Amino acid sequence: MSAAKLYFDYNATTPVDPAVLKLMAEVARDNFGNPSSGHCFGRPGAKLVEQARIQVAHLLRAESAAEICFTSGGTESDNLALKGVVMPLLLRGLKPHVIISEVEHPAILESCRFLEQAGAEITRLKVAGDGTLSAVQVANAIKDETVLVSLMLANNETGVIFPLREISTITRSRGVLLHTDAVQALGKVEIDVNELGVDMLSLSGHKIYGPKGVGALWLRSGIALEPLFHGGGQESGLRSGTENMIGIAALGHACEILSDRMKEEGCRIEKLRNELEFNLNAALDQELIFHGHRDFRVPNTISLSVPYIDGESLLAHLDLDDIAVSAGSACSSGEHQGSPVLRAMGLNSDLAQGSVRISLGRWTEPDEVSVFLEKFTTIVRRLWKISPLYQNR
Repeated sequence: MSAAKLYFDYNATTPVDPAVLKLMAEVARDNFGNPSSGHCFGRPGAKLVEQARIQVAHLLRAESAAEICFTSGGTESDNLALKGVVMPLLLRGLKPHVIISEVEHPAILESCRFLEQAGAEITRLKVAGDGTLSAVQVANAIKDETVLVSLMLANNETGVIFPLREISTITRSRGVLLHTDAVQALGKVEIDVNELGVDMLSLSGHKIYGPKGVGALWLRSGIALEPLFHGGGQESGLRSGTENMIGIAALGHACEILSDRMKEEGCRIEKLRNELEFNLNAALDQELIFHGHRDFRVPNTISLSVPYIDGESLLAHLDLDDIAVSAGSACSSGEHQGSPVLRAMGLNSDLAQGSVRISLGRWTEPDEVSVFLEKFTTIVRRLWKISPLYQNR
């Protein structure tokens, strides 16, 4: 990262790894043929796509590369998993039941809203104050009509990890499919789809130092889905349309890089994250309020609220100092409603509106963390000085 600009928003998107960029340029230059064409221009492209399928499958410890379906990203993968299971049942006049949590990504929440309007029944499980969810909650929610449970592996705001291994033992015993949105977990924690016990898993390239516009759905062999797109039958009939060969090759290479360095990288980032978290709180008189379970979370994420000031104001001041973080609050029609995730965790609106998400990544360096600490502390104290709430606390 540039010394002048500090990027602490890796959960929003990651810079493309230079090695991945290099491969993309090579593929774009040397392979313009359609991968579905059987001639000498198409075959090299098809080989690149299949190589990427192997690389993604290897990172997930999947049994077969054929279980990987390439998509345009996590949102499409989530839509394909949910609608692909539920829509055929709705078309048959049935009323399938789906279980999700209240803190899922909008791709899951909005897909379920659509399915609910089409006649499906949706159960949205509450989370605890620390953002956790128990396997018992899932077990109690399953009924005869339940066909699918979809729960994220790691939350995009708090980093909290759900106990998918425990949940999968329940869903398997009850004959219910289990899908996980692993977009925020991949690259931060090791994933073995067979140990995890899930049946489908969504991932996205731009969260793991690959380009935007490419992702994948891992689908356990034997599971049938109705495709979202109908056409030429690419991706084993699951995703028609000419393959995004450059993006797919890039995603595969990004996964290969993660396979080689993820554990070491995770330890380094977690150490920086923990130091930043501790020093921020100490520098600000232990006033900060941290969100999410302290142990069951990915190693790069901090979710916190600064009492007595608005998160959007803090975000704007940080941006003026060329520091990128995410506000935990969402602005809709000019009204600050606060983060839906934090509100689902029971946080009051003032703290939810004062929340920010800080996320570290591959190119976060100790000197950047030191500068961030100094500037963040200075800005917060400046805002406290003009805050009536702080003065009257």
